[in-house]
This record gives sequence, structure tokens and C-alpha cells, in this order.
Amino acid sequence: MSDTGQTEAKWASLPYHRRWLLNEADGLFDFFQYRAMNPKGGFFDLDDQGLALGGANPTRGIHASARMVHCFSIGHLLGRPGSGDIVDHGMRTLWERHRDTEYGGYFWQVNDDGAADPAKQGYGHAFVLLAASSAKVIGHPLADRMLADITEVLETRFWEPRHGAIAEEFNRDWSPIDGGSYRGQNSNMHLTEALMAAYEATGETAYLDKATSIADLVIRRSAGGVGFRVAEHFDPEWAIDKDYYHPDEMFRPAGTTPGHWLEWSRLLLQLWTLGDKKHGWMPDAAKSLFVQSMSLGWDKEKGGFFYTLDWNDKPAKTNKLWWPMCEAAGAAHFLNEHLPADDFYEDSYRRIWGTIANRFIDHTNGGWHEELTEDLVPAHTLFPGKGDIYHALQACLIPLFPANGSLTKVIVEAEGHL
Repeated sequence: MSDTGQTEAKWASLPYHRRWLLNEADGLFDFFQYRAMNPKGGFFDLDDQGLALGGANPTRGIHASARMVHCFSIGHLLGRPGSGDIVDHGMRTLWERHRDTEYGGYFWQVNDDGAADPAKQGYGHAFVLLAASSAKVIGHPLADRMLADITEVLETRFWEPRHGAIAEEFNRDWSPIDGGSYRGQNSNMHLTEALMAAYEATGETAYLDKATSIADLVIRRSAGGVGFRVAEHFDPEWAIDKDYYHPDEMFRPAGTTPGHWLEWSRLLLQLWTLGDKKHGWMPDAAKSLFVQSMSLGWDKEKGGFFYTLDWNDKPAKTNKLWWPMCEAAGAAHFLNEHLPADDFYEDSYRRIWGTIANRFIDHTNGGWHEELTEDLVPAHTLFPGKGDIYHALQACLIPLFPANGSLTKVIVEAEGHL
């Protein structure tokens, strides 16, 4: 059933649904806590059965370690035993292995031998800020040093005041990659998330001001000018590059990506709330992004979101990934809490979770399938194994707390009570 009717309670208020979400969150914690830690530093990518990928000397991406720090900081706040050890392992990896003590900044990838890819990526640095902010909330001893360091790097190396957003990528010595010809929304979107977390952890309004600036550029001015379709790729002056192509379609897919419209929908409502609801354009934009994603991105016949659309709103990459489903669940909940004008958001919330439960959760091996075909069959064209914990865990926990901040903030304010 998809129609809620006028008298039904929201699922997020029902004790059974809340228990179900918490059980799924526990399953994700179980799957990653006891299998992913690499004793040599960082964390393993896992295959479908939860076994380590990458051979004897696997490459570790900075975002994976930072996300584990963030997620197990959440676990620590919830009272999950052993979470602090995961946080400490990840923080030491970021500080001792990824941090470039010669040139500053943080390497994109490392292995047992050192920097496997010494590039300085805005995307990776955004997640270091998120990790440091979350670790600060739980009082990790490295958090303040890392927060000060990453804040300085972002300010002096990445931030471009005339645009109000960050540049994308540099070589190890801070020379621009490809002449600095590319700007991307994905790194800026995740930096917006991290800046809000840093503001919540420190109370320093400079973080919130930067988050607002990025949102204004990427969503109000750019997406708002093309019918709230979020462009992924830009030139150095932040003009949309509709013809951009990069072979790494995990991080830089061509066309537009409905999953990012959904992610921005939630982030905008969080930013609107943290900014004392001063920016009246944000709720309307959040609504438009969500409605567009459900209208254009959702496969009405088979379910799930198409990975990408072309600029004529037609499905381009028709495989279905786990993370847009996660972001859709969080966005639907935020909209349901802040703009409950009709049943559309609740209907969407139920449809999204129904598809996750029946198709994306791996009920045999644990964890979630990170990629399905258009016909919703598990596949591995973009990803070799299981998606990391970050998107799915947040999707499970966001509906359990007030929709007014990062999970670390709202869990502390709720004193851990579910």
C-alpha cells in the first residue's frame, strides 16, 4: 500500500517501525565493526560475504576511514560497546597515514607503503572535517588538532572567496590538477554537510556561513536556473558543463544524479533550521529537489532511482545504487517533519523503505547490496562489494531523532534516548 490516508500515523512515529530501523542500524554496525578494521591502518573494503578485498596490500581511501570515524562516533554516542576503538583506529590513520607532513593536507589514498595516490581532493578533505567534528563531540584526543588543521587547509588551499565554494583537486605540492579546470558540486555538497557538523561541534559561525554560501551557489543560483536539476560538473567560473565526461563514474558520473538532488533536499532543510530559518528559499528548494527526483529519477515500473539522467531528463545509467535510496529516505523524513502539507512525503518514505527492505538489504550475508541492475538484481559494474556503512546507517537513524541537525547533534540533545 502506498497511500497513507488521512488518519494513519507516520511510520517514523510507530514503535515497530522505529525498532525495525534500529535493528537494521545494529545489523550494519555488526557487519562493519567486526570485519572492516585493517590492523595495519584504515579499513578494508568488503566483498559480498564481508571478506576483505584488495589482496595483501589493499589501498585505503581517505573518505572510507573518515566515514568510519563519523559513524562509530555516532555508535559511541548511542552507547555501542567497542565503537571508541574504531574511532581511535580511524583517527590515527587519518592523522598518521593520510596527513602530509611535508606539504600539508591529506592524501587521497594510502597503502602499507605510504601514499598510493598523493592527490589532495576536496571530496576527501570534506570528510576529514566531518570526522574531526564528530570525533570532537565524543571528546577524542586528536579531534581538536585535526579540526584546526583541516580547517586551515580548507581555508588557505581550497576555499575560493569570489565563488563562495571550494576548488576541486591539487597535486601533492598544491599545483592544480589539469590546470585547475574543473569544479564539482559533489565535493562541495559533502563539505556543506561537514561544515554544519563543525558548526554544531564548535559553535563557530564561520563554518555555517561557508555552508550557506555553497548552498546558495550550487542550489539557489545553479540548480534553480535549470529547473532544480543539480548539475554535477562546472568550469572554473562555475558555469555548468553539460558535456563533461570522466571515466570514473563512481565519483564523477555524466549528466545529472537524482541521488544528489535528494541529498541536497535534506541538507537544505538542516541548514535552514541551523540558520534560524532566515533563508526562505531553502524549504521551497528542498521540496522542488525531492519532487523532481521522485518524478524524473524514480523508476515507476520497477522501483529504485536511476543512477543518472541525461539533460533531457531521460535515464542514462539505469542501474540502481544503494546510496540514493538512503538519501531519499532521509530527505522524505525531513520533509515530512518540516513541510507536512499532504501525504506525498509519507507515501514516498514508505515506498522507498519498502524497496530497500525487499531489494537492497542483503538478508543472507548482511549489509546492503550497493548496486542493482535496472531490474533490481544484484550487480557489480561500479562497485566490487558491499557499500560502506555511512549512507545506510544514517538512513536508518535519521528518522529516529528530531530533524534539526546532524546525527551527532541530535543524539547528544536527546541524551541517547530512542
